[in-house]
Amino acid sequence: MRCFALFAVIATQIHLTIAHTWVERLRVIAPNGTFVGDSGFPRGNVLRTSPGFSDVPMTHLIGPTLNQGAQMCSGTQQEPVQTNGSPRLEAAAGSFVALQYQENGHVTLPNNQPGKPANRGTVYIYGTSEPQKNEDFTAIFKIWNADGTGGDKRGKLLATQNFDDGQCYQTNPGNISVARKTEFPKKADTLQGTDLWCQNDIALPKDLATGKPYTIYWVWDWPTASGVDPNLPNGKTEIYTTCMDIDIVAGAPRDAAAQAAEAIDPPIGDGAVPSIFKSLLADSSPSTGPHPQQPANTSRPVASAAPTPPSSPEPSVRTVFRTIYITGPAPGPTGRPSHPGRSSTRLRPVTFTG
Repeated sequence: MRCFALFAVIATQIHLTIAHTWVERLRVIAPNGTFVGDSGFPRGNVLRTSPGFSDVPMTHLIGPTLNQGAQMCSGTQQEPVQTNGSPRLEAAAGSFVALQYQENGHVTLPNNQPGKPANRGTVYIYGTSEPQKNEDFTAIFKIWNADGTGGDKRGKLLATQNFDDGQCYQTNPGNISVARKTEFPKKADTLQGTDLWCQNDIALPKDLATGKPYTIYWVWDWPTASGVDPNLPNGKTEIYTTCMDIDIVAGAPRDAAAQAAEAIDPPIGDGAVPSIFKSLLADSSPSTGPHPQQPANTSRPVASAAPTPPSSPEPSVRTVFRTIYITGPAPGPTGRPSHPGRSSTRLRPVTFTG
């Protein structure tokens, strides 16, 4: 039998009630808003391309109640250790950095989970040069502040932003996804596929010491309001975190005023969100001083939430990419083998609905 390897990327639409989110990649943002340099990754990262991939090691849920002594980092992210193929981000003090994550339908399919915030939750981003193992979540969350004077004063609040960055989407038949794909088109790539990942854009402090890692705690507050979901009459706490480190390297200090004068028109999917980045530049300018960017909406739960009101009910779906290798004769246009002995590579989207 003559064999060939058939590479198929199958974009499936699978019914799913729970989809997890974490920071998947970090990028340095150039003065014009484009991503530059090599990617960085969280502690203990497991790439989606890894054999037998599971999201369990990357998912750290705090809830349905918030208890004293809850851990900021998951068991796989307690130590500042990287896995093979997932190095830390390298950035100079004062650099702008993007934290990228998948929306998994939380933005484009808002009706999947009733009682969620209109901004799809609020992300709090904290930074410290003095991380601790078994970091107490309750000693940091809404305790550390932008001035670095909150709690034990080991760290500070770098940013408070919406989970929905205003342009990200998962590819699905929902109205929000369809509208955003039209407004923010991007070419499919090997990492994001046809999706456009969400991101939070932050400014690193300018006084960080070169050669010493800087730790970032990403906290997504995603509560459910009481009295909305009959299965959750009292609502619930639902918080996800990701812990990561950035190697601080030598580099020219950032001049926010000079960067603000640059044309900001990054390619979609390979640069900062222009509206967020421009706001970040303004907040970091010498005239205003560094202030964490505030979200347009708070994370207070609301009864009915959607970033863009859909005209019809949204289905419960998510996009999953799978790589399948099939051994057999390469099919020709009539179903019979063509070009025996040769390899055939074909892109074949197949859709399943749940």
